[in-house]
Amino acid sequence: MNAVGPLLTPSPVPAAPGWEPAYRALWRTGELARRVDRALASLRSCRVCPRNCDVDRLADRYAFCKTGRFAAVSSHFAHFGEEDCLRGWNGSGTIFFTHCNLRCVFCQNYDISQGARLSQATPTPPDRLAALMLELQDLGCHNINFVTPEHVVPQVLEAVVRAAARGLQLPLVYNTSAYDSAESLELLDGVIDIYMPDFKYWKPESAERYLKAADYPQVARARINEMYRQVGDLKIDEQGLAYRGVNIRHLVMPGALDETHAILRWIRDTLGSSAYVNLMDQYYPAGRVNECLYPELNRCLSGSELSEARHIARSLGLTRLDERHPHRWLRPRLIVG
Repeated sequence: MNAVGPLLTPSPVPAAPGWEPAYRALWRTGELARRVDRALASLRSCRVCPRNCDVDRLADRYAFCKTGRFAAVSSHFAHFGEEDCLRGWNGSGTIFFTHCNLRCVFCQNYDISQGARLSQATPTPPDRLAALMLELQDLGCHNINFVTPEHVVPQVLEAVVRAAARGLQLPLVYNTSAYDSAESLELLDGVIDIYMPDFKYWKPESAERYLKAADYPQVARARINEMYRQVGDLKIDEQGLAYRGVNIRHLVMPGALDETHAILRWIRDTLGSSAYVNLMDQYYPAGRVNECLYPELNRCLSGSELSEARHIARSLGLTRLDERHPHRWLRPRLIVG
């Protein structure tokens, strides 16, 4: 979807005293360029994500993620559907990558992650990807929001170093399923300002059935813990904009409140009661669900299930649940799709 209509005046960077995006310091010292060299070398025998395919992506070969030397971008736009602290009044500068390292049967972006539109995906070299970031900055977006970047971390870094040299100064948001490798997060340490992992399922058997990755829960716990070590609690400035920290998303699934309870309890016990959590209610049957292979998912989430999920979170003592209160400067606009 694309927003139509003029944005307000260009977005100021978040108003925390002395703040700048983390990657700016790494760029000035040359460390960001060194990270790029390490990241690109890892593509020679790819272990960028937990699939560990060991193919030579520098030679434009690929395996599970179907992405070779360059990332492919499906769309980029000012997104007004994200959390209020990300969309603000000018939108979150969202860059959707095609392909994915999971195979979620219910994926609500199935066409660009697994479906027919992938045959139309165009490789996006680093200079072009950097230009997209700068275009979104010029639109006045409050951040650069990489969606489904788990399989293209080297390519993202390669573009960020170019964008930083050309004046990029917005926070970077890493919008991930949390199915990331330890090596990728090591490369991103000091680069990403806001991590936004989605913790999907707690049980390995559920992850195997619905995500096609039985090790997903174990990987997600380890990686979210590392994200939290790097940037800590989500920090929001006086204008209501997030500029650093972790925002954990959990898509509440029909008939799976036991999984929700386990995930929320882990967040409370491991990360603390001040962890920022968005209990998302937008599940609907999509992807392969309508093929009658997953009848238990072939319905929308009920209002009572969402209410119970929020009750569970509050009863566990989680104090920062995402609420929608549109920014006072957010003007109505036409949305087309």
